[in-house]
Amino acid sequence: MKEIKPEEVSKRMKSKVPVSIIDVREDEEVAEGMIPGARHIPLGELPNHLDEIDSSKEHIMVCRSGGRSGKASEFLEEQGYDVRNMVGGMLDWKGDLKK
Repeated sequence: MKEIKPEEVSKRMKSKVPVSIIDVREDEEVAEGMIPGARHIPLGELPNHLDEIDSSKEHIMVCRSGGRSGKASEFLEEQGYDVRNMVGGMLDWKGDLKK
């Protein structure tokens, strides 16, 4: 599984490189704030939203600490998607938050 550090995600966003971020946390976790521009698809609902995820792009998976997003990354890789797991998750995110 490919990984990416929160600092690298932040750097990509600041350099205006198009970044697709999928936040797989639950609704109540996302209500506390998420990365601006991220898309929220709870882990349990991911299989129902595959047709909404562009298979031609790289996607960065995010959760609270990196565990659930790791599972999401493995699942999406098995489906042929190009994904990276953000290690440390939102606990290590130092950038802006959208509430």
